[in-house]
Amino acid sequence: MNHQCDVLIIGSGLSGLLTALNIDPKYQIIVLAKETFMNSNSMLAQGGIAVEMNTDPILHQGHFDDTLQAGAFLNNKNAVRVLVDHGNEAIKKLIELGVDFDKDADNNILFTKEGGHSTRRIIHAGGDASGYHTTKTLVDEVLERRNIKIFEHFMAIELIHFHDRIGGAITLNIHDEIAFIFAKKTILATGGIGSVYGATTNDLSATGDGIGLAYRAGANISHMEFVQFHPTAFYDEESKSRKRFLISEAVRGEGAKLLNVQKHRFMQKYHPEKMELAPRDIVSQAIYREMYDTWTDHVFLDTRELDTKYLEARFPTIFKHLKDHGIIMGLDLIPVAPCEHFICGGVDTDTTGKTSLKDLYAVGEVANTGVHGANRLASNSLLECVVFGLEIAKDINNTLSYTILNTAYQETFPPTAQFNYKPIRKKIGDYMDEYVGIVRNTNGLMRALEVLTKIYEDLEKYPNTSRFYYETLNLATTAKIITEQALARKESVGCHLRIK
Repeated sequence: MNHQCDVLIIGSGLSGLLTALNIDPKYQIIVLAKETFMNSNSMLAQGGIAVEMNTDPILHQGHFDDTLQAGAFLNNKNAVRVLVDHGNEAIKKLIELGVDFDKDADNNILFTKEGGHSTRRIIHAGGDASGYHTTKTLVDEVLERRNIKIFEHFMAIELIHFHDRIGGAITLNIHDEIAFIFAKKTILATGGIGSVYGATTNDLSATGDGIGLAYRAGANISHMEFVQFHPTAFYDEESKSRKRFLISEAVRGEGAKLLNVQKHRFMQKYHPEKMELAPRDIVSQAIYREMYDTWTDHVFLDTRELDTKYLEARFPTIFKHLKDHGIIMGLDLIPVAPCEHFICGGVDTDTTGKTSLKDLYAVGEVANTGVHGANRLASNSLLECVVFGLEIAKDINNTLSYTILNTAYQETFPPTAQFNYKPIRKKIGDYMDEYVGIVRNTNGLMRALEVLTKIYEDLEKYPNTSRFYYETLNLATTAKIITEQALARKESVGCHLRIK
């Protein structure tokens, strides 16, 4: 069964939902969720949202400067200015929609500090469950809107590409049945690329779908070599899951220290000024070096100088998870190791979310707005979602009335075959971990690119109309682009560390 709408939003995380809620309710919107609404990276975000909730030009400049410094000054300065100066307005919009940020006894919003920030400017909800509380509030609001239809278990497999514009998407439902969804405007809000790697903090449904869709449609994609590894994913030796539990950077913001396996503090060797609160690329690379030098696969996060009761109240989700694994925050050392977390590049957009393809927008982690440069500043990701989601909504409200819906499109697909792509997916993850991880070199990148290109070409040669085929194709596509762009950038900068 085919469908028509004014706006199609592919993805149901924070950026897609907020955009939907701010498009004029006279327009019909369809939101696609590949899983359910409860499956998104937005739901997993712990730390909070970085924002200066004021109009103080000095504080705004500080956020601007911190973002550029973290991004090794490869950021788009205009986009960073929009992010910082529109942040206050965006957070007020979330509060209007019902998001309840944590407050002190006098009902003032609480702020904390994270790596790379010069001041305490991180707001949070539910202690360490900011993404869940923020996104769940928007989900509840979306369910009340009569102009928004929700299609769960629908995966977009190709964009509908007319000669000069994008006009919707071809989708598969949970039964691998094809449906064409025609739209005047289409928004990619598909999130991250975590499952490209062997281990990730992402929801495992993050298979680089938006990158694959955009690439096959011919959109410009850049800065994909800048893959951010979160320094402190919980290291559980017994776990066989590729999904790692995140220990929020805010724990270090509250005073936790990093120790190597010999119980020695080490960040003074790598960034004596900010120590554990250096930008994530520096901390991750420092941990990698310490693990290499001590012949181990983890370091420790030390919270023993902090009060256990305070930690339980401030980080309830983390505290419970660790307690379930026999570790008590404030008393025990926490084993941690870096893990794939965030892609700083993506589908190129301007500050209104427009891509290089007409009537196609991108927002959130799938987009390369330019705000992150070579490395994302902590907690700028949720701010990017809401600021640029609002910018997209404004642009659509201003232009949709003179955009034409075109349904004159047909395409045939091969039959569905339930092939097993797990070995291919594992091979992609293994090669990305080994050769396109925190530390890279020319020979390793070339070896990975040769294997990934062969996988990609074989998948293209033998198409299959199933969700698992398209997920695997998207993984191969994304891995190939990351490796190509990593090979092209010879110098070490930000998340991209080339040793030769």
